[in-house]
Amino acid sequence: MSPFRSATATALVSTLLVTTLAGCQFGGDEQDTSPIVIAADLELSGAAAGVGKAYRQALELKVEQLNASGALNGRKVELLLKDNRSDASESLRNIVDFSNDKRVTAIVMGGCNECAVGAVRTVNENQIPTIALAAAGAVVNPVAERRYMFKLAPNAEDNAAALTVELRRRNIETVGLLRSNDAYGQEGAKALRREFDKVGIRVRTEASVRGTDTELDGPAGRVAAADPDAVVIWTPPEQAMLASSAVKRSNYTGPLFLDAAAAGDLFLGPAARAAERATLVFTQTMVIDDIIATTPAKAARRQWFQDYTARYGGYHGSSSFAADAIQLIADSELRAGGPAGEVDRKRLRDVLETSQMDGLSGPIRMTPDNHSGLMPQALTTLVARNGRWRLSS
Repeated sequence: MSPFRSATATALVSTLLVTTLAGCQFGGDEQDTSPIVIAADLELSGAAAGVGKAYRQALELKVEQLNASGALNGRKVELLLKDNRSDASESLRNIVDFSNDKRVTAIVMGGCNECAVGAVRTVNENQIPTIALAAAGAVVNPVAERRYMFKLAPNAEDNAAALTVELRRRNIETVGLLRSNDAYGQEGAKALRREFDKVGIRVRTEASVRGTDTELDGPAGRVAAADPDAVVIWTPPEQAMLASSAVKRSNYTGPLFLDAAAAGDLFLGPAARAAERATLVFTQTMVIDDIIATTPAKAARRQWFQDYTARYGGYHGSSSFAADAIQLIADSELRAGGPAGEVDRKRLRDVLETSQMDGLSGPIRMTPDNHSGLMPQALTTLVARNGRWRLSS
């Protein structure tokens, strides 16, 4: 058994043992063997299908691992999947269906910012705990109006701060910004400018692209034409690689910097040449094969990386967020307790709101004032070298 599975099983079994003993003390309740039903609304087709596929793979692998671990005290996780076709309206219909299914304990939503923000009202009205893998801060803020919404993805403020530190270290004074035109792209532009103002970095030009755009030579050319010291790309993974190639075709020879939302496959494929030496802010798990596993948490991340790679033939950076979402829900369901076979979404929400764990993505802390769990310490600096991401030396 891997260190991750062993450690997780030990922790969960210990928790369940206490619960079981307490039950026996009061006459012994019937053991709960009902399934933990988790629904997932993912972008399995449409513009964001690449990331959606990675999320699906991660969810299925994590569910399989949990069910095989013996850590759920006779319970099993069941996964219900629906394709939102990268469309917010379709996503909302899926969320309504899941909310009305009394078997469903909680929902995991994919990386579509518009989908997650658009589902906020329905999620709260139906009081169903939902963890979104979308990056936009509006998914969980203001918290008072999003009590049932949680988020597992890097935050714009943290990404901007980490990028600014690296830009400053490299003595960059001017940048060109190529970003998505959605809520997360707008949030990122504001966060970058706030951080840049603190250290005197100036944005020479800014261009935005729609989520469905694949021809990026126009906006990339405008950014390159401003002749900045560096170009910052703040888009989803597929567009980030297209943008890297488009910027290089515009005869730009300076450095490229990418925010965490741009992280995709470990191996860069056709964009490898254009992205060579590019800098990416992301979690350590993306390059955990470069790191000595000196702690149980690092060992678990390394095992996840190896298991995912062995199963699917490659690694996708954002897969760990999906796996952590499943772990959080399962752990919270076990901690929440309650009568056998009963789905108590409110109790689960209350437990989720105070969850803490050293996840596959890094340290995760939820609080009543912060429903975006990934801590800034999870981020590190990676560099594209010889066709793949490596830990920056």
